[in-house]
Amino acid sequence: MQGYKHKAELIEELRKRFRLYDQEFDDITENDKDLVQPGVDKTPSQNISYQLGWTHLLLQWESDESQGIEVKTPTPDYKWNNLGGLYQSFYNEYGSYSLQQQRQLLRNQVDEIINWIESLDDDILFIPGKRKWATKPALWPVWKWIHINTIAPFKNFRVQLRKWKKEKGTE
Repeated sequence: MQGYKHKAELIEELRKRFRLYDQEFDDITENDKDLVQPGVDKTPSQNISYQLGWTHLLLQWESDESQGIEVKTPTPDYKWNNLGGLYQSFYNEYGSYSLQQQRQLLRNQVDEIINWIESLDDDILFIPGKRKWATKPALWPVWKWIHINTIAPFKNFRVQLRKWKKEKGTE
């Protein structure tokens, strides 16, 4: 996994990967957002709903801890061994939105994450153990949680979207 020397590098990579990911939706129509393609495990709507769910959780964990609320990761209703149920909850929560609305929601959440990163001290961002929520189940620094829940899936899910388009015959 790639690392980051400073927060500006993390922010730059997040912006870049989000922009490239978001552009994959430019040629997907609203009528096709829920279209299942062979060999692709998510529809475009599920793909972006997954991103919306994880970026929301990341922001929620930080918000809850700052308010003194005990954070149960990933959520109070789902444990790490039931991620399939968690993903389905993301699809249920965000799937009724139009693709354009989903894209706008994700843009807003990415902007929130960038603002949050900018507000953090380097110690909080880069030294493990500075946030209680970031110590469960792995003792990772906050930057790694951000990377795993934004940059990495933006890269990986772009590949899925391209495969979806290829199967549909639009790429």
